[in-house]
Amino acid sequence: MLETDLLVVGGGVNGVGIARDAAGRGLSVLLCEQQDLAQHTSSASTKLIHGGLRYLENYDFGLVRHALREREILLQAAPHIIWPLRFVLPHHRALRPQWLIRIGLFLYDHIGGRKLLPKSRRIDLRRHPAGVALKPGFDTAFEYSDCWVQDARLVALNAVDARERGADIRTRTRCVGLQRHADHWIAELQNTITRERYSLRARALVNAAGPWVEKVLQLDGNRHSGKHVRLVKGSHIVVPKLFDHDYPYIFQNGDGRVLFAIPYEGEFTLLGTTDLEIREINDAGAISEQEVDYICRAVDEYLQRPVTPEDVIWSYAGARPLYDDDASNASKVTRDYKLDLDLNGAPILSVFGGKITTYRDLAQHALRLLAKPMQFEQPDWTARAHLPGGDIANADFDVYLSRCRSRYPWLPPALCSDYARNYGTRIDRLLAGCGALADLGRHFDGPLYEREVVYLMEQEFAQTAEDVLWRRSKKGLFVSQQVVGQLDEWMRDRASGA
Repeated sequence: MLETDLLVVGGGVNGVGIARDAAGRGLSVLLCEQQDLAQHTSSASTKLIHGGLRYLENYDFGLVRHALREREILLQAAPHIIWPLRFVLPHHRALRPQWLIRIGLFLYDHIGGRKLLPKSRRIDLRRHPAGVALKPGFDTAFEYSDCWVQDARLVALNAVDARERGADIRTRTRCVGLQRHADHWIAELQNTITRERYSLRARALVNAAGPWVEKVLQLDGNRHSGKHVRLVKGSHIVVPKLFDHDYPYIFQNGDGRVLFAIPYEGEFTLLGTTDLEIREINDAGAISEQEVDYICRAVDEYLQRPVTPEDVIWSYAGARPLYDDDASNASKVTRDYKLDLDLNGAPILSVFGGKITTYRDLAQHALRLLAKPMQFEQPDWTARAHLPGGDIANADFDVYLSRCRSRYPWLPPALCSDYARNYGTRIDRLLAGCGALADLGRHFDGPLYEREVVYLMEQEFAQTAEDVLWRRSKKGLFVSQQVVGQLDEWMRDRASGA
């Protein structure tokens, strides 16, 4: 029987963050994920590291403060996959007044101890590049800072770091049974591909299963928490580039929500999101026609170029497992997290809610709660640690990219930028032994070469074409559908040694 100090169930951002933190404190850790890392909620975000400007209207000041503090920590920890953006919020005369927006942005600038990013300012859209794409009548806007994140890669890099610190990361592995004893757990795990079952003994259990958190609690026949999740579906669409500048927009909508229009992967614009309460996780599988129409109508209020459902190149949807705080509607449900530690027997800590920006703080909080029952005293460490590839001097990605182009002059500039963004300083591992484009091996299509696929399989837990094309990267936007089947077959053959 396998034995470990801590079993973590769930391979989303919270699960891998906890596994990484625990492994860095010297605990033995096994994490199981029933599918791929970040396959659901953690790859379906708006891909922002932000405080959440609109949460101020819900008086969620504590969440905004914590998130803004984390924004600065994460920006320095992973400057390759996280970078600053200057958002433009056009003033809509029929919605929030300018004075209210000014107050909100003043708070946003100051409550999180901002040090790295420039403060907000009022701008004249008649003179600002962002004004060109907007309809006549939008003369005034406000510009403020937040950060972009490659969300699924954030999860993968936390898992990589956890493994390098000693954690055992097992994807395509489902927890199918739990037995609680006074001082340990017995878990039954099953490989979802081979169907092999085996048992594991753990001193403590972390339930970070996201939308499935309550189902995991029921595996040993008892409910261990009075807390619940509230599933809220968020959907996004990707369309051809709508404007020729690098400023993302945040648009106020008449229903009190906001929508984002963000430059995406060079050639596209990302639009979203929606907030729809759902009963079952399966209800979040795909965007609905109604959601597409909602996003298009909301964006058409602002942009000169119309957006129609026919423009949609790709869409994604996910269920946010928010902590149920009895809010009156889905958009008002808190994005903060709740940790529930049950010590009536072997420890079990369950994670309810949270947002991608606060995952590191959540993980640190979880380990502090587990320290006493698990009897360890190792200090907090993740606030000062880089994620793999993030040890870029002064967190200055532009300077680093220039050095990469000098180091690898044979790489096409766009591909060099792509590799530097995705892998940071680990580009040297990816390209070890390469001196010409031909050394990257088979060219599948677009920017995808064999060398990168092998690296993702060997270093980042990728097993299928979907893992590579839509979670470890977004190269699915640039390759033909025919390539997907070819890539799957090639990866299966390589994994089997054929």
